[in-house]
Amino acid sequence: MDFSLDPELENIQHEARRLADRFDDDYWRAQDEKHEFPWDFYNAFAEQGWIGIIVPEEYGGAGMGITHAAMLLGTVANSAGAQNAASALHISIFGMGPVIHHGSEELKRRYLPPTASGDLHVSFGVTEDDAGTDTSRIRTVARRDGSRWIINGKKIWNTKAQQASKCLLLARTTPREECAKPLQGLTLFLIDLDPQHVEIRPIDKCGRNAVNSNELFIHDLPVDDADVVGQVDRGFYCLLDGLNPERIVLAAESVGIGRLALDKAVHYAKERVVFDRPIGMNQAIAHPLADSYSELEAAELLWHRAAWAFDTGQPVGALANIAKLRASEAAFRACDRAMQTFGGMGYAKECNVERYWRESRMSRIAPISNEMILNFVSEHVLGLPRSY
Repeated sequence: MDFSLDPELENIQHEARRLADRFDDDYWRAQDEKHEFPWDFYNAFAEQGWIGIIVPEEYGGAGMGITHAAMLLGTVANSAGAQNAASALHISIFGMGPVIHHGSEELKRRYLPPTASGDLHVSFGVTEDDAGTDTSRIRTVARRDGSRWIINGKKIWNTKAQQASKCLLLARTTPREECAKPLQGLTLFLIDLDPQHVEIRPIDKCGRNAVNSNELFIHDLPVDDADVVGQVDRGFYCLLDGLNPERIVLAAESVGIGRLALDKAVHYAKERVVFDRPIGMNQAIAHPLADSYSELEAAELLWHRAAWAFDTGQPVGALANIAKLRASEAAFRACDRAMQTFGGMGYAKECNVERYWRESRMSRIAPISNEMILNFVSEHVLGLPRSY
């Protein structure tokens, strides 16, 4: 078993680092405070072709796997931009996975080339405030109207909806009570974010403010049959080819942010002298940092294994969820311990670790809470009775 990175992954890591390091903490702190999308950063990666890393070559992409995408985004998250930087790219990279795997040839030819070039921005429309993590109970409805569909409903936590022109949206097409299983009767659409039918409202949130999150209010939106992704009533199962990669990619990003905070804390612990000695000599400082290092090392192995499983067609649901669980917890602990290492200055924006801390907190909640991951593992891996 060889754990060394192959030359292709090493090159991705090197190039991602080279581009990301052009944007320092001052740049990202300003973008976060102004709530402005980092176009200079995004365009630097788009111009080099990185947005299309998983898009097949025949549609203008690089045709690489989730392992490569996770390496790219994990390296980006390890830069000064942390989750802001990774989120600016990752919806564009993984969000069209269901189209790649399940879209019609016509749909692929229309939308994958501009996705690969970075010109097409797509948001993700699954979550609803009433349904929460129970996707089977979403209330957004698509009804048949001749050769098209009319969609009405609401979505929440749509990343980059203010930049996007399209949205990969899940809607109910057959009532839940008429389906053999709760997650049947859902259909995936690639919709236009037409301002005549879709109102976008930003959500004021704790962190990652350079990349917006939004509510969508959809009223009588017409969608052609040609914009259905996969089979009608089977949309949730198509969506899994976006959800599982998202968990893997987020795990890699979490490790990147955790390592970033840990490196800052270690450097500070070596340089900061109190009572005539570097604070890193104190076990109350050294042991938590050493513990976080070990946790991040373990999480790194987990996301690599999950990415390998996805890329080789192995069952990946449990691995993807567990990688996200362990990486998000390890990252938040590393960021929290970095804050503690800095003491009062950890709370100051000028030291930046408070920004990493705020951004790392998100991954314990989104795109699914860690409590729901434990429910999944309990039921589907351990075979315990369903608890909800």
